[in-house]
Amino acid sequence: MASLSISQVIESSTLRLISQFDTARVDAEVLVAHALNVSRTQLYTWSDKTLSSDEIDLVHKFIDRRCKGEPIAYIVGHQEFWSLDFKVTPVTLIPRPETEHLVEFSLEKTPVDKKYRIADLGTGSGAIAISIAKERGQSQLIAVDESEAALKVAAENAKALGVSNITFKQSNWFDSLKGETFDLIVSNPPYIEELDKHLSKGDVACEPRSALVSGIDGLDDIRQIIRQAKSHLKPNAVLMLEHGWDQAVKVRSIFKEEKYDNIKSYDDLAGIERITVGSYLI
Repeated sequence: MASLSISQVIESSTLRLISQFDTARVDAEVLVAHALNVSRTQLYTWSDKTLSSDEIDLVHKFIDRRCKGEPIAYIVGHQEFWSLDFKVTPVTLIPRPETEHLVEFSLEKTPVDKKYRIADLGTGSGAIAISIAKERGQSQLIAVDESEAALKVAAENAKALGVSNITFKQSNWFDSLKGETFDLIVSNPPYIEELDKHLSKGDVACEPRSALVSGIDGLDDIRQIIRQAKSHLKPNAVLMLEHGWDQAVKVRSIFKEEKYDNIKSYDDLAGIERITVGSYLI
């Protein structure tokens, strides 16, 4: 195999990816850096460094996986969220930047000096719960997921990030939370329609379908959570849900049907209503 420098490997990798991905250059840099166990900055510091045949082979393996559509986060095994580094695997959703708004609005509802009880439903990698726990050390969180494998990843992330004020519990929504009440309940539940054509495209094609799809209109789990949360919210406590870009009106309607008050939807940075909240006055 001919000797190749870091810069040459990045260029050749970019060319392999460019017909499939708008992010080809960034993807190539991330995967080359991962193969060499260096930062992207170091790639340019050492751009003329010649790679060994084993290093080139490893880069090719990573690029092959990306060409087959595997998400970058699954290849490198981690994803940044809320300026924290989370382990992710194919048993968890990949944390996305827009979900940081759910953390932001949750923190607005949680005083720094109060010992709130907070539930995170469908925690996956634990990104939401752990981010809130890091910011609100006085509060106690319970993070649930139906998947034992996902809970294992979440617990590993909590340990790696030094978070101890979270309890992880296997549960299908509220099934294992009987009799427990909370000051705040948050969730980024499945909300994609069963027949949505985007399920076969991009990263979501590789993510766990059970964490994405929720019935014909995508709202089955949201309906269940809103209905069941009423018996788990303390007086004036808040239920906060992330949902699809075009679902805010329907989600507000479900809140109203279940007799919630103070119903409001929040915009993401693109001005799209992506988070809806409601309080249940006992």
